[in-house]
Amino acid sequence: MIKIFKKAIRLTTFLLLFLVLYLISVVAVSYIPVNDEIVLKMSGNKVPVYILSNGVHTDIVVPVKNEIFDWSQKVKFEDVRAKNRQYEYVAFGWGDKGFYLDTPTWADLKTSTALKAASGFNTTAMHVTFYEGIKEGKDCVKLWLSAGNYSKLVRFIQNSFQAEKDTYSKIRTNAVYGIHDVFYKAKGRYSLFYTCNTWVNQALKAADQKAALWTIFDFGIFHHYN
Repeated sequence: MIKIFKKAIRLTTFLLLFLVLYLISVVAVSYIPVNDEIVLKMSGNKVPVYILSNGVHTDIVVPVKNEIFDWSQKVKFEDVRAKNRQYEYVAFGWGDKGFYLDTPTWADLKTSTALKAASGFNTTAMHVTFYEGIKEGKDCVKLWLSAGNYSKLVRFIQNSFQAEKDTYSKIRTNAVYGIHDVFYKAKGRYSLFYTCNTWVNQALKAADQKAALWTIFDFGIFHHYN
């Protein structure tokens, strides 16, 4: 009995030490900048892109259509309940499918869902939300990208979707957040080391924009734009 108790104490100590080191590493590395010399408004940059946070989860928002790429050919207006044709922007948020579909609020979070997400043994989804307009604010930063960098961002986002014959695979579910959003199957694995915010941070890196060296939290991104 004493041996079992000692093993339990050692295991608990190890887990607490791992958690402390993990959180320290996350915060420290989040403050290391990448592409820190980038200026938000550069001469010749003409594509408006937004980083949008709800306080926990970050989306990247782009124009629905411009001369570089037409997202409405990939993510369809008719896939959302509103079926509006006046959308100007579309937001992309990558994340754990279980969190997205089975956890509408934090009160609905199950231990099994959290553990599965943290482990990386899961599937992921792309949450797509259409907007008629976007306003800058504390949780919404506007960037101006060159045509070349925006093309890089488009490729990164496209490569995160699962596709069948060049068509994105829609997830048929009623677990949407409103009348302007839809879920699609995504590539990749969500884990303690690669979250929805990590994905947005990687998207910014792919587009040669300011970002953290690595982050799992939204503040790790927004810190470099405040």
